[in-house]
Amino acid sequence: MKPFLVLFAAVALVGCNSPSPEFSGAAPTRVTVEGSTFDVRLRDGRAEAIRVNMQYAPRFGPIRAQAGAAMAMVSGCRVVEVTGDQAQAFGRLDCGDGAPPKRRRAPRIDCIPIPGSKIATGGEVSVQLDCAVL
Repeated sequence: MKPFLVLFAAVALVGCNSPSPEFSGAAPTRVTVEGSTFDVRLRDGRAEAIRVNMQYAPRFGPIRAQAGAAMAMVSGCRVVEVTGDQAQAFGRLDCGDGAPPKRRRAPRIDCIPIPGSKIATGGEVSVQLDCAVL
């Protein structure tokens, strides 16, 4: 039973410091700011700071400022915006040529099936949808 728990703990901790897909492959730089330790990754005018130390009940307000300072230390650029949460923060950087544009979120779409449009063929069912952007 004990080897299973050790293996489970190791597997569970593997994802704790994994970068988001946008920053995979970018080498991290470890920085400590006011007691918070971050692995900071940079790519294309953006930064990601993953907090790697234990802290009791951190709020994002203070962590946001610390993550922004860590991003500025590693990049040497002005941090325009910091978003995210207590564990993983993202920043837009202005390195002298302006910050990259804000990422546009995919629009929310709401769809409902059109009554009477159900067609069953070859074991599959298809339905026409009426969709609207929210």
